[in-house]
Amino acid sequence: MSTIANIMKDCRTSMEKGVEAAKREFSTVRSGKASPNMLDQIKVEMYGSYLPMNQCAQVSAPEPRVLMVTPFDKGQIKAVEKAIRESDLGLDPAINGAIIRVPLPSMNEQRRKDLVKVLHKYAEDGRIAVRHARTHARDLLKKLDGVSEDDVKHAEKELQKAHDDFIAKLETSSKAKEAELMEV
Repeated sequence: MSTIANIMKDCRTSMEKGVEAAKREFSTVRSGKASPNMLDQIKVEMYGSYLPMNQCAQVSAPEPRVLMVTPFDKGQIKAVEKAIRESDLGLDPAINGAIIRVPLPSMNEQRRKDLVKVLHKYAEDGRIAVRHARTHARDLLKKLDGVSEDDVKHAEKELQKAHDDFIAKLETSSKAKEAELMEV
């Protein structure tokens, strides 16, 4: 049996997941220096399916402007290199024996603006997730039996407040990452 409290709790959990997912995406957008989790969102076509980078290669950052990618299966080095090259990160990987060196291009003004666009897309995805959670909870509230209209209205106001809070958290994270990207 659903109750208003359960619906609100589930909604907050969904909103939190949406914000956390967006923050993880933000961390993959490169600022000034190399970070191994920059490549986490890249999917590599391997063995007939698409695997996340961290499941098919070890990524390290030995220098501030270079990533080293070591595929777990040396025979798949070309597939890993291709996935990095075709990602929207604008990287130019080079195979060097059993490893892939990924030098990070210097950040010019245009590159920064492109990365900010990617960042805005991730932020919008997060906002959509929060809105979906609110809409889903609102639909569940309307279907509740044996609950007064006033209780439902009060819960909807609470729902909107939770929505606004999570959107604000997302905006704060997005603005901080944008500032980090635009800093020369």
